[in-house]
Amino acid sequence: MTLTRKLMASTATALILTAGTAYAQSETATHPETGEALAATQAFTYRVLDESPSIDPGLVEDVDGSEIVRDLFEGLMNQDALGQLVPGVATGYEVSDDNLVYTFTLRDDARWSNGDPVTAADFEYAWKRAADPATASPYQWYMELMSLENGSDVVSGDTDPSELGVTAVDDTTLEVRLSEPLPYFPQMVTHATTFPVHQATIEEFGDDWTRPENMVSNGAYVLTEWVSQERLVRSRNDQYWDNDNTIIDTVTRLVIPDENVALTRYLAGELDMTDVPAGQFPRLSEEYPDQAVSVPEACSYYFMFNLRDDAPEAFQNADVRQALSLAINRDVIVENVLAGGQEPAYTFTHWATAGFETPDIPMAGMTQDERNAMAQELLGNAGYGPDGEPLTVNLVYNTSEAHAAVAVAVSQMWKQTLGVETSLSNQEWQTFLEARSNGDFEVARGGWCADYNEASTFLDLMQSGSGYNDSKFVNEEVDELLSEAKTAENPQANYDRVEEIIAEETPIIPIYHYASVFMLNDDLKGWPYENFEQNWYSRELYVTADE
Repeated sequence: MTLTRKLMASTATALILTAGTAYAQSETATHPETGEALAATQAFTYRVLDESPSIDPGLVEDVDGSEIVRDLFEGLMNQDALGQLVPGVATGYEVSDDNLVYTFTLRDDARWSNGDPVTAADFEYAWKRAADPATASPYQWYMELMSLENGSDVVSGDTDPSELGVTAVDDTTLEVRLSEPLPYFPQMVTHATTFPVHQATIEEFGDDWTRPENMVSNGAYVLTEWVSQERLVRSRNDQYWDNDNTIIDTVTRLVIPDENVALTRYLAGELDMTDVPAGQFPRLSEEYPDQAVSVPEACSYYFMFNLRDDAPEAFQNADVRQALSLAINRDVIVENVLAGGQEPAYTFTHWATAGFETPDIPMAGMTQDERNAMAQELLGNAGYGPDGEPLTVNLVYNTSEAHAAVAVAVSQMWKQTLGVETSLSNQEWQTFLEARSNGDFEVARGGWCADYNEASTFLDLMQSGSGYNDSKFVNEEVDELLSEAKTAENPQANYDRVEEIIAEETPIIPIYHYASVFMLNDDLKGWPYENFEQNWYSRELYVTADE
């Protein structure tokens, strides 16, 4: 993180001015910084796999939903194209000497889309709402992870949300009190769960407040159309404090379940962006070198075991779990099945995470033949395999050709190396999320993208109380190590040990570290390729005119 203590209004002003000289589209046809000729129509259309469960900042839980929320709402801080902190609604912050109190100064020209001022009270309400058990936020645990004063007790329901350590001192001053110092705390307020919401709108419309006709938001865009499982449109918010420097007028998200259909529509000019289907990046990068993109992305792909008491007995045995992990040839998956720049994963934490040094995990240094031999030995010692009890696995994943391709490849590896029979079950996204949360699975696909650029964003999922510990893995040493890491001057040793425990106990099987692999219209500029989290904001994009 670049900004460790404060980012005051003077710095904020400089950043804003360098980000773009007051730009009004009607006054110029060139980009104010680059001088590039701008297209007459400033629109961005992109594809997603499935509908997001929610676009309520307090309830959003998926990457696609967060992309929408970052356009419709704005938090205290934003990220720039490099993933570094820049002002959002807050112009900056100060930190107390003991690093327990953060005081954010809010800009006085921030407005809701209905013209109401955005105040510190809006943030206080949003944070307490997200932490309140009554809201049933899937990201409620994040408010505890932020080390907010009384956060644990509020999340557990033992303390009233009014006691959460966040207070609106006045309209433009937000005080945040932590229970313990957290070096990466400022990075955490770029996450959607910390964004403000308009209390009066929520109280008036209840669950329907996110409908286009009801929503009041404070981001660069407003919601103008939403047809579930089909399309969602957001348009320029003329009340946004930096609207003069926004160039893209309309952003359209289309739900297209079939990646190959989406690619066809992209090549036909109907989309400005779409994911590259598994295995097709080498061809597309050769045919369309200016449009095919692969950059590291802060996400890890893994399988999780159901470790609840009522789960299959075989998966309660760490040797069985480790055997299944060892038998997966990750090189084949990233090089042959996906072929998009992904990297084999033997740790949960992505290799490119800031400040993280990948520890030596024994299986990472083995040949695949050595892994297979060890897998066979472990499975046989556990009483399963050709000379023991037959082992069957039901593997669940959300509907996607890429997920299916990985699942089929893994099932073949398990069959060939261990004699394991695998049944594959694909589920619609919302059903899949509910099944994982409720424990209705044996082995399930998982994908975790960083909420902030620090190793704990991955490893905290292994805490026994984590809201996304869908395996229900419980290890007292892991809990203690992660708790200590929050205040450690250098937490690397703690992270090393947690990764070692994951490899030994195998509650999850890390398979590969993501690359963001997509096709992007070469007329669309401003994409933050170097932002490791791939957090993009439509207000930073623009379309150049055809030469």
